[in-house]
Amino acid sequence: MMVLMKVGEWLQDATQELRLAEISTARLDALVLLEDALNTNRTQLLAYPDMVILADTQKLLTEQLARRARHEPLAYIRGHTEFYGREFVVSPAVLEPRPETETMIEVLLKQADLPPEPALADIGTGSGALGITAFLELKNASVDLIEVDNKAMEIAKVNVINHTTGQNVIKSDLLAQTSQQYDVLLCNLPYVPDTHTINTSAMHEPKIAIFGGPDGLDLYRKLFEQIKNIRKRPLLILTEALPPQHEALAHIANEAGYTLRQTDDFIQAFELRK
Repeated sequence: MMVLMKVGEWLQDATQELRLAEISTARLDALVLLEDALNTNRTQLLAYPDMVILADTQKLLTEQLARRARHEPLAYIRGHTEFYGREFVVSPAVLEPRPETETMIEVLLKQADLPPEPALADIGTGSGALGITAFLELKNASVDLIEVDNKAMEIAKVNVINHTTGQNVIKSDLLAQTSQQYDVLLCNLPYVPDTHTINTSAMHEPKIAIFGGPDGLDLYRKLFEQIKNIRKRPLLILTEALPPQHEALAHIANEAGYTLRQTDDFIQAFELRK
């Protein structure tokens, strides 16, 4: 028979278990799981440490805690995460949206010379968080979500429904299977070099969304090669990559007719050379 625990006891034990598993955010993660399971907030949890956790809830928490101790991303355990202040459904089929990717939205919003009704594409959309956010933040824009993986497409479609944006989720290997003309491309493609060591949490994420070849830039080379053959090329291309890759990526873009306009952290903005 399971011994029922109080909130304070469970939080203390859970934090210790995660610390032993070398989870750097042990107490915060334990609090988040507890908030979800009890459908309350941490202020209430900390104010009432003697509240008893029911057996079914405790069983669920035990299972979730074991998953987190194995360094499974918290977002996968919860089934959702936050990006640019909005909640998005995620699963192991998609990369968890990163805070650094939010910078791409900020860079996009600062572009003053976009057409009045710009057409955008989120290339390799994954969960759809980037493209959906761009659609919601920009005025009078259309944003297609382009993805090659079927499972990722299903997650993107769920998020389109949840945010009622009605966007198209298009299956395409980058731009190969779409004839639509776009003014702006948002590109958070896999950019980690194949030999690069990733952390334990990232090992739970889809490798197709992380690794980009020997130097990490194979998918960007492929994309810019496709762009060379487009009759009406995008005016602006925003990319995400590691800062040490920026010079090489700028060279790839330059060969396709694009000039570096701006760099901000992981993000680069390339404009079509006139």
